[in-house]
Amino acid sequence: MSRRNLSSSAAIAVLSIIFFTWGALTSLNDVLIPHLKAVFEMNYAQTMLIQFTFFSTYLVMSIPAGRVVAHVGYKPSIVIGLVVAGIGALAFYPAAKAPSYPLFLLALFVLASGITLLQVAANPYISLLGEPRKASSRLTLAQALNSLGHTLAPALIGPLILSVAVLGSAELTQLAAPQQEAYRIAQAESVQLPYLGIAVGLFLLASFVYLFRLPPLTEATEQADPHHHTFFEVLRHRHLRLGVVAIFVYVGAEVAIGSFLINYIADPRIGNIDAGTAARYVSYYWGGAMIGRFIGSALMRRIDPRMLLCIFALVAIALLATTIATTGAVAMWSVIAIGLFNSIMFPTLFTLGIEGLGPMTSKASSLLVMAIVGGAVVPLLQGLLADRVGVQLAFALPVLCYAYIAWYALQGSRLPALAPGHAAADMP
Repeated sequence: MSRRNLSSSAAIAVLSIIFFTWGALTSLNDVLIPHLKAVFEMNYAQTMLIQFTFFSTYLVMSIPAGRVVAHVGYKPSIVIGLVVAGIGALAFYPAAKAPSYPLFLLALFVLASGITLLQVAANPYISLLGEPRKASSRLTLAQALNSLGHTLAPALIGPLILSVAVLGSAELTQLAAPQQEAYRIAQAESVQLPYLGIAVGLFLLASFVYLFRLPPLTEATEQADPHHHTFFEVLRHRHLRLGVVAIFVYVGAEVAIGSFLINYIADPRIGNIDAGTAARYVSYYWGGAMIGRFIGSALMRRIDPRMLLCIFALVAIALLATTIATTGAVAMWSVIAIGLFNSIMFPTLFTLGIEGLGPMTSKASSLLVMAIVGGAVVPLLQGLLADRVGVQLAFALPVLCYAYIAWYALQGSRLPALAPGHAAADMP
């Protein structure tokens, strides 16, 4: 292996594989939700503990992950993150063997801890690999590969997990006790082989990344911060502070919509199909995000990212209003189409949030990744709402999330005017 560091283009290619991987892992939660709901006979609020556990990890682990990045650098942090995620995937095997819902949640926590470290390291790293003015476009392109993982995983792995026919509560009660127990074990064990394969893939990918000499970019870590800014000092920057809220509501809305898709599309009034077939439509949702990111990456070279972000948020609101007000194919395809307009949101919000922060970038990244906990809170709130007013009307909650994003794009993300001789990173 050459002792020279990889070029920025080659490093971006390697990082894109990482983005693909965690996209695939995250989207499998949408398959686990209806699967484990059937196994453990839970309501929507209880089932949303899957997303709550997974995404609350970002709140708990983002600051420790930021410390890891500051101490060892970007590349070693990525390798460590892949190994930790692999250990979490392995833990699905004993959880399914039991079967135990708490053990499933623990495995998800470990898996998400690894992904948190990947997020804290990889998002700012790829933003910094090149010209600052093209950071949003560059991260959007990498996130397109993340969406490709989201798209392929439910279509390829989802049918394996949902291979055992899901029985309704009425059908299940008609079975004898030994048959009910055998059914639950068969349902739980259908996740063992897929997640075992995922674990092997993660360990191989960690070895692959370890062998490459990625550019260190230490100038954008705490190692280059002579003032040793605290998190509270970093939060004095208004665009970052409001950006944390924007990431929170965006991820919350995106995950909430994806989490309800299978059950929503399977509803007789909407798609009237079985859960296994509905899993394929989740791929269309994430596939729309992938296509939108490729298109958005090109558009943002010509259109102001803030303006494009606002337009996409307003279209998402219109699509949600349509799915709430209609039934059948119109309701189904309008909610799926939201994926297309989710496309540029996370990478654009992220790059706007860290804009001009220099050596405070790694701390800002930790705070923005911590805000991904919105994927834990918003789906849980929507689950509670769905149990009361139904899944369809509960989509009113993401409407509020996208409204905030539209405001942030036009107002909240603006940097203060700089006085002569002052750097952006020195401004409150």
